Amino acid sequence: MIDLDAYFARIGYDGPRTLTLATLGAVQLAHAQTIPFENLDPYLHRPVSVDLAAIQKKLVQGRRGGWCYEHNTLFSAALRQLGFNVRWLMARVMWGAPPDAPTARSHMVVLIESADGSLIADVGFGGVTLTAPLRLEPDFEQRTPHEVFRFVQHRNTYTMQVKLKDGWNPVYRFDLSEHYLSDFEARSWYLSNFPGSHFLQNIMVAMPLPGRRIALLDNHFTIHHLDGRTERQVLADADAVREVMAREFGLPVDAIPELDAALGRIVATKA
Repeated sequence: MIDLDAYFARIGYDGPRTLTLATLGAVQLAHAQTIPFENLDPYLHRPVSVDLAAIQKKLVQGRRGGWCYEHNTLFSAALRQLGFNVRWLMARVMWGAPPDAPTARSHMVVLIESADGSLIADVGFGGVTLTAPLRLEPDFEQRTPHEVFRFVQHRNTYTMQVKLKDGWNPVYRFDLSEHYLSDFEARSWYLSNFPGSHFLQNIMVAMPLPGRRIALLDNHFTIHHLDGRTERQVLADADAVREVMAREFGLPVDAIPELDAALGRIVATKA
């Protein structure tokens, strides 16, 4: 069980707790725009737990962010407590990879079976995290408070695509096979410990906000406006990075003692 009152206070949601598409969309948007995607724990070689109690302590009480397993486990627990029928799928990430790259299954996807049909409501994908639930209908363009998305079906798989300035870009591919906490526990451990994991190479923080998306890659801070404008800033020192983490993403940087040394190394090597 989740402390629903504490979770809603964390994401600033005070709306209805009804079993409706409107409630689902409002909770999803509030979560996505409040709790950032971030990989600070694996980057700093700190353990990442997918246990719900540990996730609540970190993301709710500790006001941290996390990666997909943490975000979507917390979000799913809240939805189940509201009465939604939630299942987990595991996707192959295609974002930033060559179109034919045989990527491994790694990303947690939330599938909701409702009176409105099958819905995908994923709050943990970093740079293009969904800010509204999507109907699992092929070749149907769906507008969210941020970008337009669609699903392309090939046999028994679905590819989620996002429409950007250069056209349709694949995000991830999945089928409807149900996955369980033990599956994600193993993947979380692997991505936290495998030397080639991209989560161990760079600090990544991202969050959608009204009218824009913001992202931090090491000491490079970017604002992508929905009107197509992009602002970029290279942060000159560790203090500037800490300030952006706290001011823009709401992260409690003072509660992460290992962060200062890591930021010092990043700024020294990645101008």
